[in-house]
Formats: sequence, C-alpha cells, structure tokens
Amino acid sequence: MPLRVLVILLLVFMQQCTPDSCVYRDHITVLEGEPYHLKCCLPYDHHHHHRNSSIRWTKRYGSNRTMTLHSNGRIIFNDDAIEFWPIEMIDKGIYSCAVGNKESHWNITVTKRSEHGCFHPKYLITKEVEVGKSLIINCTHDLYQTEAYEISLFKDCSPIPGNHKANIRKNAVLNDAGNYTCIFFLYKNKRSFNVTKTFNVKIKDNTDTMPTLYGNSINYVEAELGKEKTLNCTALLRDPTAIIYWNDEHDNDTNIHKEKFNRSGSNGELYVSSLLKINFVKEENLNVWYNCTLASPGILETIGFFLKKKEGPTDVSRHIFIIVLVSSAAVIFLVIMCVIYRVDIMLCYRDLIRRDETLTAIFDDIHSLIKKSRRLIIVLSENYMADKVSYELESGLHEALVERKIKIILIEFTPINDFTFLPQSLELLKSHRILKWKADKSLPYNSRFWKNLRYLMPAKTAK
Repeated sequence: MPLRVLVILLLVFMQQCTPDSCVYRDHITVLEGEPYHLKCCLPYDHHHHHRNSSIRWTKRYGSNRTMTLHSNGRIIFNDDAIEFWPIEMIDKGIYSCAVGNKESHWNITVTKRSEHGCFHPKYLITKEVEVGKSLIINCTHDLYQTEAYEISLFKDCSPIPGNHKANIRKNAVLNDAGNYTCIFFLYKNKRSFNVTKTFNVKIKDNTDTMPTLYGNSINYVEAELGKEKTLNCTALLRDPTAIIYWNDEHDNDTNIHKEKFNRSGSNGELYVSSLLKINFVKEENLNVWYNCTLASPGILETIGFFLKKKEGPTDVSRHIFIIVLVSSAAVIFLVIMCVIYRVDIMLCYRDLIRRDETLTAIFDDIHSLIKKSRRLIIVLSENYMADKVSYELESGLHEALVERKIKIILIEFTPINDFTFLPQSLELLKSHRILKWKADKSLPYNSRFWKNLRYLMPAKTAK
C-alpha cells in the first residue's frame, strides 16, 4: 500500500477517535448567558456505532439525587452532544453521558456574567508580544464560526478606530496592550445570542536594548513668516550603529541648516538631538513635511513635523469682518420679512397681548341702538324669548322701567296659556296694551293689527 494512502487513512482514523469539541477534563467553567456545547466523549468503537446506540444524559444534584435530562427548548440534544441556549446559573452540577456500560462525567461550574463589561476577567487568553514584533488576533471559534451571522472585535469593550474587521495583524507598539474581545452573534429559536472570546494582550517593552525615537509620529507646528523656527528630533541610542537624520529634500536650501549634539543620561544613556533650523520662514516653508528618521538594524522609525502658518492680527480682523457682514445680512433680512409680513406680525402681537377691539363690538352696538330707540316691541313667544335675545330684552326693559325713555309694545303672536317664560319685570309696567296677531286676518296692511301698531308707534313730522 502506498505511503500517501497510509497517511490519509491515519488522519481519518485520528479524526474519528477525537471528535470535535470533546472535552476530556473533569472540571469545566462556563459563563452565564452564553450558548454552550458539550460533546459526549466516547471510545472509538462506541463513537463509530453511536447512531445505533442510545446515549443517556443525566445530571446529579448533591450526592444522591440524579435526574435524566430531556429537551425543553433551552436544552437541546444534538446527535451525541447536549446544547444549552443559553446556559444559566441553575445548570451547574455534575453531568454524565452513557452508552451501554461506558460513561463520562463532567463537573460544570457556571460563573455569573460581568454586569459592567463585555468580558469576564477569569476568561482570558493571554498573548504576550514584544514591541515591533507581529501582533495577530483572529476571531475564530471551533464550533460557532460558521453559525455566527456577524463577528465583531472590540478593544477594552469599545470599537477599534479604523478597524472594521474581526482580526488584527500589525507590528506591536506599547499602546496595543489591552483586552481584545471577539463577539460571535448567533440566532437560534427566534432569539439572538452571543458568544465571547477575549485575548489579554501584553506588550513587552524591549527598549532596554533597542533605540527609541521620542515624540508623536505626527506633529503640527505653527510658524510665523519672517521669524526663525527650530524643529527638535531626539532619540535614545543604545546601539552604536544607530543613526538619526532629516530627509534630504531641503539640503540645497541655504535658508535651512542642521545641527546635532549629544548628551549623556544619569545611567550612561546616550541621547542624540538633531535640530533643523529655518532662519527666515517663507511661504515655501509652510504646508511642508519635515521628517526625522531613526535607523538601526531591524528598526526604521520616523516622526513628521508639518509647518503651518500662525494666525496673526490680519486673520483676526478678517474673522471680525466676516462676522459683521453676516450680522448685517441677517438684520436686513429681518427688516424685509417684517415689511412683507407686517399684518401677520401685528395680528400675532395683538393675540399675544390680548388687545383686539373687534372682540366686544356687538354688545356695545346693541346698547347704543337701544339708547336711540323710542319703542321696544316684544313678541310674546317662547322662541322669541329664548336666550339669544335676553340681553336686548333686559336692556330695553331697563330703559322702559328705570330710565323711562322708551315705551313697550307687546305682540301676542300665538295664544298663551303659560306665562312663566316671560320676564317678571313685565309685571312692573303700570299699563300696557297687547296687540294680538290673528293669522290671515292680520296680514293685510289695512287690518286692525297694523292700524293699532301704527297708532302705538311714535309720530314724526314728515319733511
């Protein structure tokens, strides 16, 4: 048999003997609120024929109580594994799976979930990387990788700026230290779940043996036209072969020259400062990058200085001019709007201060007309004596009974049996005459009704 075939058969045999996600340790600690998958660890012969055998799952409480487990919606039996969606605090205990006379046991402890973080400090995978070496973090999961509909990576429970992938691959720096949490988002039984996997990344500082360039990698520096400007680049050199230099793009500029000096630290360290001096800052020196580089075996580090123009008094006056211009335009706009909508604005103002003479026009007009009248005609009818004429009636009776400036004429429109609807003030009249309307007989203008009405009306000299 060829060697290649033997190797393939050996790999298949090993895969069958070590089923995925099978946990052989006796004690298992899991996190509350996350899905958990526990596979029955069976010998090869039982694992190979487990589809024809019955796997029994039991849970033991204390020393004497044992319960056979059944599916209940949250606990599911999938082939030769038991799944919790999710696992809760009440699930802690000793679990057993048995096929025939073969049995495996696990003591499961459930830890309460952290209330203020996306990970638990006891569930961390430690990674230690040296500065400058490759830092690799991949969000992978042996069981839920393909089932997750989304995978996210957070650092110290916050999104990582500029990183929208579920992995990191970069050269390590000191600021990379922290806790990186992979969150696998799952959907099961119409509910959403998440599984976490957290890496505690520690960055080993090897600056004791490596050169170091001080300062931020990007620096924005203000400079005034016509003035001198000096840029300082300092490095700690522990390697005698290390060098520090500025980019050579400005070597031919006579307005720029470079200086370098050394100083020793208290412990014998060598500090090297390289200065780039601009004698008179010109327009061509602004908005330009000046790069300082530290080079040694295995290290090439650069920091940049970007010169920008410092705002002077002319810039401030320009800002004031813009503010005045915008304010003037706003005032002109408001004046134009006030002219166009002056009527609407005035009516709105009247509504706010509640001043509108048109609101009380009607009662004053009625009172004025009654003052000018010499006769008050009252129709003795319930419809006429309704509330809608009560003000006119009371005003007229006041003029007749108190002021005695008006006389009353009563008209009985229909026969009246009940006089309770009439004002009691009518009884105070010393004498009055009632004209009766007699339907069709009173319609002609020369009828007795109209003659009597003309008689009671005041006489006025014709012009």
